[in-house]
Amino acid sequence: MAEKSGLHTAIGTMSGTSLDGVDAAVLRSDGERNIQLGPWLSTPYTDDDRDALRAAVARARVLEARDETDPAIQAAAQVLTDRHGEAVHTLMDRVGLVAGDVDVLGFHGQTVLHRPDQGWTWQIGDAARLAAATGIDVVADFRSADMAAGGQGAPLAPLYHAALLRAQAAHLALRWPVAVLNLGGVANVTWIGAADDAILAFDTGPGVGLIDDWVRLKTGEAYDADGRLAAAGRAHRNRRDTIVAPAWFERKPPKALDRHDFSLDAIADLSAADGAATLVDVTAHAVARARAHMPELPRQWVVAGGGRHNAALMAALAEALDAPVLSVDDLGWRGDALEAETFAYLAVRSLRELPLSLPRTTGARAAVTGGRLFSAPHPAGTKRLSR
Repeated sequence: MAEKSGLHTAIGTMSGTSLDGVDAAVLRSDGERNIQLGPWLSTPYTDDDRDALRAAVARARVLEARDETDPAIQAAAQVLTDRHGEAVHTLMDRVGLVAGDVDVLGFHGQTVLHRPDQGWTWQIGDAARLAAATGIDVVADFRSADMAAGGQGAPLAPLYHAALLRAQAAHLALRWPVAVLNLGGVANVTWIGAADDAILAFDTGPGVGLIDDWVRLKTGEAYDADGRLAAAGRAHRNRRDTIVAPAWFERKPPKALDRHDFSLDAIADLSAADGAATLVDVTAHAVARARAHMPELPRQWVVAGGGRHNAALMAALAEALDAPVLSVDDLGWRGDALEAETFAYLAVRSLRELPLSLPRTTGARAAVTGGRLFSAPHPAGTKRLSR
C-alpha cells in the first residue's frame, strides 16, 4: 500500500498499435509531480500473437456493435491478457518484487476501434483475469469515463508528459512553450506553456501506423528501420490532401482519430520508397499545420513514440517546424518505456480520484477521473498465466 509519503508503487503495461510486444514499467508516484522511475522491460509478441491481434482489429471494424463474445475478439483478448501477465511476472521476478510490493497495475488493453465522433471506444483485454494472474489490483478501462463526459477519449498521455516536464523544468532549462509530439500509430501533440494550467492536446493526423502498413505491404518488413526506405524515395506532395482531408486541419481541438481512419489507396501506384517518403511528408505536414491551433508557437519540440527512431521522419519534422526537434531520450526520458509509465501513473491518479483528462486535452466537459478497479483475489489463490 502507499506509504505515508503518499507514493504508490505501480506497474503499467502497454501494447501499441504497432503490435510489436508488451512494455511493462515500474513507477512510484503520488499521481502528481513526485515521479520516481523504476525498472522496465519489453517482451515481443510471437507471429501467432500478432496474427490473433490483427484478426481482432479487422473483426472489430466490421462488427456493428461491441461484442466481447465474438470468437476472434475472445481469442485475441486472452492472448493479450496472458502476454501482459507474463510481462508483469518477468519484470517482478527480474527485480525481486512480489505482488504485495505493488499497489496497482495499469492495464490499457489493446485498442481495436476508436470512434470518438460516435462516443465510444473499444479496448480488449480481461482485467479481472490479469488481476487474478498477478495478484495485483488492476485499473483498466481508462477512456470510457472521458467519452461519457463528452471527451474524445484521447490522448491520455498529456498529464504525464506535463508532469515530467514540470518536474524537470529547472534542470532541463526548458524554453516554454514546449510541444511533446507522440508518434505512435496516430500522432498526437501536447502543447505545454509556462503556467500550470497552460496545456492543450489533440491528434494531429497519421503517425507511423500508415508507414508501417505500407512497408509491410510492399516489403514484408514490420516497419521502415531508421527511415532508410523513405530516405531513398521522393515525396509526392500532391497526394497530401487525398490522404488527410483538408477539413481535418480546420477542425478545432481537442480532436482525436482512429488508427484506421486513413487509407493507402492514394499512393497505391507509387514505388515502395516513394510511398514511404510521401507518408513521411504527410505526417510532418499534418504536425506543422497543427500549430495553427496552438496559443503560441512552441519554442521546442520533443518527440516520443516509435516514430522518433525514423530518421527521415525526424528530419522532415525539423524542416517543417523550423524549430528545435529533440527525441524524448535527449531529455533523459526512457522513450520506449514512456507509454507503460503513463498508464502506471494514470492508475495511481485513478486510485486517488484525480483527473485523467481535462477539457483542453480531450474536450470533456470538465476534468474527468476514470478507470475501473478490478481487485485481485487473496494471494493464496493467485495463479500465474502460462503461455
